[in-house]
Amino acid sequence: MPTVAEKRATFRGLHESGFFIIPNAWDAGSAIRLAALGFRAIASTSAGAAWAAGKSDGELGRDAVLAHLRMLVDATDLPVNADFENGFADGPADVAANVGMAVATGVAGISIEDWSGQAMYDLPLAVERIAAARAAIDAADPGVMLIGRNENFRVPGMSAAQSIARAVAYADAGADCLFVPFILDPGVVAELVAAVAPKPVSVVVTQYDEGIRAFAALGVRRCSVGGSLAHRAWAAFDDAARTLKDCEP
Repeated sequence: MPTVAEKRATFRGLHESGFFIIPNAWDAGSAIRLAALGFRAIASTSAGAAWAAGKSDGELGRDAVLAHLRMLVDATDLPVNADFENGFADGPADVAANVGMAVATGVAGISIEDWSGQAMYDLPLAVERIAAARAAIDAADPGVMLIGRNENFRVPGMSAAQSIARAVAYADAGADCLFVPFILDPGVVAELVAAVAPKPVSVVVTQYDEGIRAFAALGVRRCSVGGSLAHRAWAAFDDAARTLKDCEP
């Protein structure tokens, strides 16, 4: 079994060149199955974790998420990227403290987003939060990757240019990888890749088809699926359970 340090080194190496898919697991079983299928890393999903606990996305608190991350790390030899939402805090110092706890779970990467749960953080504060997360990681283990995430899709009217500017600011503040969910237009993705180069870019998809490969040609380094894999699994469960219920006399 690889050590935590080896998992982190492997994960960082995956971001240096090429393209890989990083599917999102929501429990030990899904993590183990994804590893058996040959994926090279997995990510957590806040939505999938919440659904597995019988809750809605965003309802799991920090301690529950930390326990969830430890479970995923222990379940598989693959590196795990943590969906750590907004760091479960608004202030940079509190974000730093919580990120330190996330590092201690053994994850190889930590994603911090700029959405408070109600609104987008103003850019100066958002940048301070990324810088604080970077400092916390460096103090604990610089091998852990920091993913700076702009929640563009939550703010109607936020332009692609504004999202790219935020990604550049997060890269400058110490993010190792940049992620703007649901910016999928090839031209905009290419702009994002060029703007933050040489740092890698991550995308997320919900359609599983040949279109995923096109991102590699645009210079994207990795592709995740968010909660969509968990959603598909639960949808199949619901369909089967309804069929079963219909069999009742």
